[in-house]
Amino acid sequence: MLVRLLYVSRLADPSKPEHIDAILATSRTHNPALGITGILCYGAGIFLQAIEGGRDAVSELYNHICKDTRHKDVVLLHFEEITERRFGGWTMGQVNLAKLNTSIVLKYSEKPELNPYGVSGAVSLALLEELMATASIIGRA
Repeated sequence: MLVRLLYVSRLADPSKPEHIDAILATSRTHNPALGITGILCYGAGIFLQAIEGGRDAVSELYNHICKDTRHKDVVLLHFEEITERRFGGWTMGQVNLAKLNTSIVLKYSEKPELNPYGVSGAVSLALLEELMATASIIGRA
């Protein structure tokens, strides 16, 4: 059974931005063997990530993320059973919000800042889908 999980977290130590690259590298190395696909959006110290795959694999990965000391304030925003993947062509795409047109983010929030803590999971998922549709995602691997 396929599922999609969407969560938000904060970078535990903003003085170590190399953790972002390490998280992406680990995802791109381990996720294909687990059947995991997804997208990671990062900006202003906040991660927004959608993960798709088998229920057990996605649940285990989310539990690992919750225990990962590079993350804090981990919150589950959305979880659903799905019939098909939206991010199937990605082992882990990346969005750098520092280089993004803020009007896309503003479309889905009160301010032109990424703050998934202040909107619904459905809104956050819609933002990720628009970022994918507008080719704002880099690092397709």
